Amino acid sequence: MHQLSEQEIRRRHEMEELRKLGIEPYPAEGFEVNVTAQDIHENYEKRKTDYKDISIAGRLMSTRIMGSASFGEIQDSTGRVQFYIRRDDICPGEDKTLYNTVFKKMLDIGDIIGVKGHVFTTQTGEISIHVREFRLLSKSLRPLPIVKREVDEQGVEHVHDAFDDPEQRYRMRYVDLIVNPHVRETFRKRTQLVQSMRNFLNSRGYLEVETPILQPLYGGAAARPFKTHHNTLDMTLYLRIANELYLKRLIVGGFDAVYEFAKDFRNEGMSRFHNPEFTQMELYVAYKDYAWMMDLVEEMVERIALDLHGDTKVQVGQNVIDFQRPWKRFTMFEAIEHFTGIDISEMDEAGLRDVCKQLHVPVDESMGKGKLIDEIFGEKCEANLIQPTFITDYPVEMSPLAKRHRDKEGLVERFEAICNGKEICNAFSELNDPLDQRRRFEEQLELGKRGDEEAMVLDEDFLRSLEFGMPPTAGLGIGIDRLSMIMTNSNSIQDVLFFPQMRPEKKVQFATDQEYLDRGVRAELIPVLRELKVLTVEQLKNSVPTKLFNDVCGTRKKMKLNDVKNPSLEEVESWIRK
Repeated sequence: MHQLSEQEIRRRHEMEELRKLGIEPYPAEGFEVNVTAQDIHENYEKRKTDYKDISIAGRLMSTRIMGSASFGEIQDSTGRVQFYIRRDDICPGEDKTLYNTVFKKMLDIGDIIGVKGHVFTTQTGEISIHVREFRLLSKSLRPLPIVKREVDEQGVEHVHDAFDDPEQRYRMRYVDLIVNPHVRETFRKRTQLVQSMRNFLNSRGYLEVETPILQPLYGGAAARPFKTHHNTLDMTLYLRIANELYLKRLIVGGFDAVYEFAKDFRNEGMSRFHNPEFTQMELYVAYKDYAWMMDLVEEMVERIALDLHGDTKVQVGQNVIDFQRPWKRFTMFEAIEHFTGIDISEMDEAGLRDVCKQLHVPVDESMGKGKLIDEIFGEKCEANLIQPTFITDYPVEMSPLAKRHRDKEGLVERFEAICNGKEICNAFSELNDPLDQRRRFEEQLELGKRGDEEAMVLDEDFLRSLEFGMPPTAGLGIGIDRLSMIMTNSNSIQDVLFFPQMRPEKKVQFATDQEYLDRGVRAELIPVLRELKVLTVEQLKNSVPTKLFNDVCGTRKKMKLNDVKNPSLEEVESWIRK
């Protein structure tokens, strides 16, 4: 339990006082809602007769108490609307407690209320609700951060006391959503994105499926897994890093096209582009290849941009990205040569290591040929690809699950779509030769022995499924979080995840009475320091002596501790210095 602030103590006291008045601050019965703030603002002027008996609920976000009548703002999931409340309307009898005591003295910003009444337009032209009935639906015991907005004479909006510290926003997303309306819009857009993609795939007759998250073997990508244990089966299980191998089993089983929106987990580093838990959509279509899949990705992402923005052009940071088809295409070797001036297409591992050294690309001894090429591309090319671009024809060493290129020795039929400097999807003509697949897995095992923690493991059951025969298949994995960042102009993956992974919250260690005494604080002055919110030894040590001295003297007087002697400035300085 944290140390309660003065406001939190007051709100708890109000809660008890409400109960004494017979008002339950957390009533069990529901409250019927028949309108939203957005509906009122958008439609009242067109259909005024429809708003004579409305019922709305939400958070109290502001009040202007004006004697026997007051104004306030209520915020629901769609926005804010002003209301006007008069004492005699909600208290028609002799008892005016509901207005004089409850509304005026016991309501706080953040409380959830319900109001009934009719909509009207004020003399200043603002659409408002004239309240006939009022109910408290949930008492807020913690104060919300109050974001103040004002418009200057030039019409420019200025925001004060914004709740914009990223750590606080991600850790307390519920507060972020209340006080920052644009954040709610970001997540609505993310949901629209998923729905647009689902509609696109369903319209083609593809089947949405589910595959296991807990897997006895992790596979389908190059990544380090999270590991757990199943007690009843007494076996190790892994959180999936990808769902590829299970979806391919379904293609073997006779489905021609399957897709899944999958929560995947990778036990790796975190950044503004990486979260250990993320979402991707994987799609597998029989009798197709990677060239066909490139056309599908272009068409699908163009459709998403149009559904979300009504345009193929999307503002992302300083760039305007245009998703209109067709997109630019480079082979991986062409891209590296384009951005570095070096043709690495015929180089062996030693030659690649020399190039990495020449280009100052960091590598280590565990990296094989494929990983070295990947590092060169990642360091020297990826960040330069702002407009959507397909990178095709990867070295076979980089792609253990992709089919060998039909025309180019040593390459595979694979592409990645890069946009705004980051990969948003990965696709193959899927490898369906079971003997070649076994050899590729065995090569991965050798890389694992060299220390590559992301090397794939050998999955015998998957190989057995291929031996029954998998038709030629095109496969795609598209990162929903990365695509959401682009489509919502978000700078960090944490901005498009409701609850991103966070480091454990630091617990504040409040000073004990003995710790105050050890620093020379007299026992009778300890309550004064706590009232001033000097709650830790660190806060005491970092205090400004003259300010703390004045604050202690003033607060002692305010607390009416007449028998307690003020400290001297020298005494306060000794608390801080000790």
